Amino acid sequence: MKKATVSLILLAFMACKAQERVIVKEVIKEVATEKKDIYPKNIILMIGDGMGLGQISAGMYNQGNKTVLEEFPVIGIHKPAAIDNLITDSAAAATSFACGIKTYNGAIGVNADTIPVKTILEEAEERGLATGLVATSTIVHATPASFIAHNKARKNYEEIAEDFLETEIDIFIGGGKKYFDRRNDDRDLLSEFKGYKISHYAEKELQEISLDTNFNIGYLTADADPIPAAQGRDYLVPASRIAVEFLDKKGTNGFFLMIEGAQIDWGGHANNSDYILTEFSDFDKAIAQVLEFVKRDGETLLIVTADHETGGYAIQPESTMDSLVTAFTSTYHTGTMIPVFAYGPQAERFAGIYENTEIYFKMRQAYQWAKLLSK
Repeated sequence: MKKATVSLILLAFMACKAQERVIVKEVIKEVATEKKDIYPKNIILMIGDGMGLGQISAGMYNQGNKTVLEEFPVIGIHKPAAIDNLITDSAAAATSFACGIKTYNGAIGVNADTIPVKTILEEAEERGLATGLVATSTIVHATPASFIAHNKARKNYEEIAEDFLETEIDIFIGGGKKYFDRRNDDRDLLSEFKGYKISHYAEKELQEISLDTNFNIGYLTADADPIPAAQGRDYLVPASRIAVEFLDKKGTNGFFLMIEGAQIDWGGHANNSDYILTEFSDFDKAIAQVLEFVKRDGETLLIVTADHETGGYAIQPESTMDSLVTAFTSTYHTGTMIPVFAYGPQAERFAGIYENTEIYFKMRQAYQWAKLLSK
């Protein structure tokens, strides 16, 4: 074969390959654009209180080197500092998620001047979305409270309980019954909820509640703080399933749901590694339960993160995969940055490193509310 002929064949082959590359690039560009233009109808924010990388790592190793978090395609990192303190507490951090502001430790849905700031849950209600809160703490504890209440001090539990009457949240599940019906002012707030089916642990099991969408639902899992998972608390997984199922039926315009695994933090405060591991396992199962729905639904954005790390929890050099040796540097929170995991439409927004307040703005952007509020 002549050299000229060979050259022509090679040039033709290269031209075809170049055209193929252009076509492939255009297809990839089209798919990427198409994905970017898909927005979620629903957002579920799951907060593992006190869950830093140490807790996630130890929890994963303790489960045979597996965690459902490995299925999340987008991972980011947030900076959790409060407005006046490098070390945040749960109230300031949750208020940052809920309201998009930095505030002081102990603040519930208020800014540094103690002025109430509207939360994303309240905004969702105003726009006709269904809303919910689930927690393994009392429902008036710092994290859930920051999405529905406005108070200058996180420990004003009875005042925080009153705020549940001000926003028509569709479903809430958590402890703290006594702050509603055995109060210092002798009010029985449970009797004041209109349009709700309210029940509690002494009346029926959680799985027995009716998911009648003609009513809102309140279920109180304990009189005060719920017990740890290791002592028999087993409601987070079914509560997560029930809340998602109920809100999916009721939220014709979509829904917003916050689910908290609260007691990972309590294990860190107690410097109790077993406490952390059992609570992480419970939270991991709840994430898996929710992720199943998210994969089926296709219209839901799931975000998993923590408010802060607790305990300075570390895996020591003498550890093996089957035998962890751990240590702590503190009985309080630390200032380490916190991972953010995202799955579903607009998940890519949560990649990178950013302030914890950005989670609020990224959720608003995912809902396409950004045009109504410029940061």
